[in-house]
Amino acid sequence: MGIHLKNISTMKKNAAEIFFKGLQAVEPGAAVKRCCKLDGESLFVGNRTYHLPQYKNLFVIGAGKATAPMAAALEDILEERISEGIIIVKYDHLADLQRINLIEAGHPLPDPNGEKGADAILNLAKKSGKDDLIFCLISGGGSALLPLPFNGITLKDKQDTIKVLLSCGATIHEINTLRKHTSKIKGGRLAQAAFPATIRLPIAWKF
Repeated sequence: MGIHLKNISTMKKNAAEIFFKGLQAVEPGAAVKRCCKLDGESLFVGNRTYHLPQYKNLFVIGAGKATAPMAAALEDILEERISEGIIIVKYDHLADLQRINLIEAGHPLPDPNGEKGADAILNLAKKSGKDDLIFCLISGGGSALLPLPFNGITLKDKQDTIKVLLSCGATIHEINTLRKHTSKIKGGRLAQAAFPATIRLPIAWKF
């Protein structure tokens, strides 16, 4: 019996170690740092290289529940090279950021903070030029946190629609399809607004 209990105790300890190692492996900030490496003035993102002096401005935009630690990691890498940035996160999903403006907003139901932040992100994208580099940080919840209603649609319309979809058991794919067709920023419109700037998605994180 004593040997059996000892084996169970060891198994529990090993299982806990595996669990916490798994959490560390998927931590959003750590994932960004694995993906992005700075060597002198060259930034390596995956299999692409960006020579930073060739860009006039470096902007950071994004939204999602895990975007704050992603932005913090990018600040650690790029420091003062970041010209300006705006991200939107779910309430209380925070990080200590120095150069990127963090806006807290509602999720899964959109709220005025999300609308204000989405508008600010769209305006930042619009003011970028062909000599600018934009990093886009997206994680789970990003679609809900970027509510910018299309012309003729109000924020309340979007809130009421999401409530109906959630209450009837609509899938996230169905909800996002409707979001895309009622938004000024989704469905490729953000990328269109940023053109001809260079846009890079360092990592998209499901969280």
